[in-house]
Amino acid sequence: MKKVVFLAFFVLATNMLYAQEEKGALEEKNIWSLSYKEALKKAKNEKKPLLVYFKGSDWCGPCKTLDKELFSAEKFINLSKKHFVLYEADIPMNQDLVEKERLASNKKLVKQFKVSSYPTILVLNHKQKVLGIKKGLILTEYYYPFFESYIK
Repeated sequence: MKKVVFLAFFVLATNMLYAQEEKGALEEKNIWSLSYKEALKKAKNEKKPLLVYFKGSDWCGPCKTLDKELFSAEKFINLSKKHFVLYEADIPMNQDLVEKERLASNKKLVKQFKVSSYPTILVLNHKQKVLGIKKGLILTEYYYPFFESYIK
């Protein structure tokens, strides 16, 4: 009986430790701001351009490709941590995937910046002036010269 209790405790402790490590890794990779307002404020305070990524997470195939091949890449994560503030403006078909308030804000941004195709990447200053725009899907490596052109 003692062996069973010990084994159960060991398995539980190992799972908890793994879950904590996994959570830490996810938090480390979560480089996107929680709100547009927060992102603007952070861009101003840190004197960095704001990169806004308009996507349809559950319906846009090119967006899914960008998420997997570009935005999850260590190269992009390292570049963005140093040089950009990021905001993801998701407009999914299943609107339950995004909080109501955030979805309303994202829809407002779509109108404000006249976004008509997905994916669209905007580079803005903290006053919301558009510095650059990239529409559609291109080869992943072709995004880096675009990003680097806004690094001061």
